[in-house]
Amino acid sequence: MICLSMFRALLVAGLFALAGAEWHDSYGDGTPDFLRLQSRADQEAFRGWFCYLAEAQFYRLPSELPREITDCSALLRYAYREGLRTHDGDWLRAQGLINPPLLGDVREVRYPNTPLGASLFRIREGPLAPASFGQFADAKTLMRWNTHFVARDLRQARPGDLLFFDDAQSFHSMIYLGAHVVYHTGPQSGGPGEIRRPSIPELMRFPEPRWRPVEGNANFLGVFRWNILRDPS
Repeated sequence: MICLSMFRALLVAGLFALAGAEWHDSYGDGTPDFLRLQSRADQEAFRGWFCYLAEAQFYRLPSELPREITDCSALLRYAYREGLRTHDGDWLRAQGLINPPLLGDVREVRYPNTPLGASLFRIREGPLAPASFGQFADAKTLMRWNTHFVARDLRQARPGDLLFFDDAQSFHSMIYLGAHVVYHTGPQSGGPGEIRRPSIPELMRFPEPRWRPVEGNANFLGVFRWNILRDPS
């Protein structure tokens, strides 16, 4: 008799065998095509929800934040995952959000109903396979395996793009909104840290030069874009 755990393993293996023809990576960046947003409408919907969800956290009291948001990468993962949800009334109530943007939902990829389930993020190199994906990824992993480099010139950024920094002591990410960026500081001075939303001019004058997104700053790695937003043209 086949035990339940073995049956589940066989079922999962069978599902992925049936979906084998879908395991293509047109850009060679480690992201399977079935997770990409091919239409312009879906790309813009995702950008809109991703930015809204990240920025909305800035206006919440610390006690109202989703418990998972404890650092910069957690904010990215939350906004990415929830941006791919169906944003109906139940979802809005569960998230405690009001006055959502007038945006359509992403149609091509609906979390968590993807071929990889909830495992949206590439977490290691190697062949395209379920074991290479997971639900958790730190900022460095998100940059390395889930995004692609755009430029070191902030003028090339679009809302929803990411800024990454590495000063050998910490790896940090920010979300570009257009006129502002938003990010979580991570734990600071024994406390939980906070979400900040400086304007671009304020960021360019940030007291610590290592966090300024300028070409002369060696700690600034550049503007990056999610792999699912690759331009098919």
